[in-house]
Amino acid sequence: MSTPEQRQLRLGAFLFQVGHHVASWRYPDTDAQGILQHAFYEHFAQTAERGKFDMIFLADTLAVVDRFKTNIKHTVTVRPEPITLLSYLAGVTEHIGLAATVSTSYHEPYNLAREFSCLDHLSGGRAAWNVVTSGRDEEAHNFSQDRHLAHDKRYERAREFVDVVTSLWDSWEDDAIVADKENGIFADPNKVHELNHRGEFFAVRGPLNLPRSPQGRPVVIQAGASETGKHLAAETAEVVFTAWQTLEEAQLFYRSVKELAVTYGRSPDDILIMPGIFPVIGATEEEAREKEALLQSQVLPAVGLSMLSASLNVDLTGYPLDGPLPDLPELQQVNGGKSRFQLVSDIARREGLTIRQLMYRVTGARGHRTIYGTPVQIADQLEEWFKGGACDGFNIMPPYLPGGLEEFVDLVIPELQRRGLFRTEYEGTTLRDHLGLSKPQSRFQKAESASGY
Repeated sequence: MSTPEQRQLRLGAFLFQVGHHVASWRYPDTDAQGILQHAFYEHFAQTAERGKFDMIFLADTLAVVDRFKTNIKHTVTVRPEPITLLSYLAGVTEHIGLAATVSTSYHEPYNLAREFSCLDHLSGGRAAWNVVTSGRDEEAHNFSQDRHLAHDKRYERAREFVDVVTSLWDSWEDDAIVADKENGIFADPNKVHELNHRGEFFAVRGPLNLPRSPQGRPVVIQAGASETGKHLAAETAEVVFTAWQTLEEAQLFYRSVKELAVTYGRSPDDILIMPGIFPVIGATEEEAREKEALLQSQVLPAVGLSMLSASLNVDLTGYPLDGPLPDLPELQQVNGGKSRFQLVSDIARREGLTIRQLMYRVTGARGHRTIYGTPVQIADQLEEWFKGGACDGFNIMPPYLPGGLEEFVDLVIPELQRRGLFRTEYEGTTLRDHLGLSKPQSRFQKAESASGY
């Protein structure tokens, strides 16, 4: 058992299709037909809760992306709608946090604030929103646009979007509901606030038609490591999902975001950094590598090439697989995911990989770090980064489901608990309790307090 003073890992269970490896649906132990069956998701959530994970996390995209005409035929392009799914999972779990990606590019702040607030109420304070800006033209084409916004403009919209959403979540003070039956007073109108927001992108009167939620407001997560993304995270996020290959890169990112948070008037402890990790677990390291080799053997070259081309914003279909990468565009020319482009291109330069070798790095961990070995070896690698100032925890990306998560829960979690690095029981009821984040005060209540009322 850990002492109260001992810092502990935060862990997210990243739910993605039937596993994060692009060929996971072909792996012998997965159920590719069950991807829209409630039992599949229920088992995932309850397994993660059995392992005492802080939260499950559901990524999302708003299009079927088939730019190179391979994805629909050869990969899983099914994506469950996040709020609907997490609302269902709230009813079959008791403790675990429920986090989902919803884009600021193709939603309105009022609708999003209402949906996540309702999820937070129904789950007893376990909701979290992962803030993203959509970076694919395919998504724009589903929302009456010819192409998505330019990178900087997307982040300007996102910053205003987050401000409006959190203001709506704050628009009812904690004690606004009086429920005085005798005098017929349901709510104190002095504690329910209009926003009257008018900005570059949005005009929102408010207030929200839901009261303040159990944890004050849902936890705000952000992903992305571009300079613009880092500033958005440092200003607005409470959890940051990121991807790094080396300890040194992760340490540098960790320090820079924490320092930026201070420049925005926040404490470094107000923001948690959780890199994605793709763990391949075996009774021996050799067995773990054999598992990954089996997964990689199921990848069709056309699929791997299309994934790599999408990551690098370059059509690689005409280049020899065992040759080097061609010249890549400059970072400022990229209008998609800048941080993913930078990450994948850095791997190629640092390690001198051929197109085929780099392709297989993307088809598995999708640019995140892959770790192999026995449960003890996996725990060693997580502990090194955690104690080495590279992170506050990890977003665990099982290679295949359900087995990849079950192995982590049954084999790695007990080892982390034995070292005092992870909880043995939930000690609170909300996601903020799990993450060690304080309940924020309503900004309107703060303003009243500051003015002496």
